Amino acid sequence: MRNLRFTLAGLVTLATIGTVSLSTGVSANAALTPSLASCKTSIGSSEYTKGKLTVATDNPAYTPWFVSNTPSNGKGYESGVAYGIAKELGVKKPNVVWVHEPFNSSFAPGPKHFDFDINEISYTFARAQAVTFSKSYYDVQQSIIALKGSKIVKDHTPAELKTYQYGDQIGTTGLLFIDQHINPTKSTRVYNSLADAASALEIKQIDAIVLDTPDGQYMASSGSGEVVNSKGKNIAVQVGQFPSVGEHYGLLFHKQNQLVSCVNTAIAAMKSNGSLAALQTKWLSIYTSVPVIEP
Repeated sequence: MRNLRFTLAGLVTLATIGTVSLSTGVSANAALTPSLASCKTSIGSSEYTKGKLTVATDNPAYTPWFVSNTPSNGKGYESGVAYGIAKELGVKKPNVVWVHEPFNSSFAPGPKHFDFDINEISYTFARAQAVTFSKSYYDVQQSIIALKGSKIVKDHTPAELKTYQYGDQIGTTGLLFIDQHINPTKSTRVYNSLADAASALEIKQIDAIVLDTPDGQYMASSGSGEVVNSKGKNIAVQVGQFPSVGEHYGLLFHKQNQLVSCVNTAIAAMKSNGSLAALQTKWLSIYTSVPVIEP
């Protein structure tokens, strides 16, 4: 989620780069599944710094993904995931090293100064041409943002959703979701920036925007200041979120990094033993509690 780091004009970096795809695909070497036992003995040969697991994220790092802008404290969902992976791979907490990597630099091609980057980076086909992604550690859902008191807030059956006027930024996963899954009867209005779409919602040119749940929660929060009335009071509401269609956050590695296969094994272990779900319950209830609606 980019919501606490960028204005709405910048939020699109999460959802777009080149041609947007909601594919669940990962690279070929990411699909390998070595055992945890073999990974524990071989991980040293793949580490950026032998004996250390070097993890990158942006600065500042915000709640609920991190807490107190201190990734090393183990608090927050992504910090917890990183340390959970380290534990599965037999890496002790003092041997996890955190480094700074700006979000927009992370998926640029070329060598990396870390083992993996954990920074709410959505997998897209375009990004995966330059870097390698792990399997999902968080499935991203799309949500509807509308004005408080508007008809769509209460009337949003699949048939009713088709009747509204939507707007979104060009190239976003939200726009793709509208066209592929809601299939509205009115042509979606396309804007050059998410800020423009928010302004259109504010003045009722459109009925709703579709935006990933974390960023949608920010747009609808009282402190965002993105959709407000003449008195500066927030007038947006997050109506609900849709079931996941494959968009997800993945850990980012330099292209063809062999370490990704062992990290995938660790993620699978965390899903199997319930520790990943427990982290989501602890840190992401603000998102998981948003009601699910059908497109």
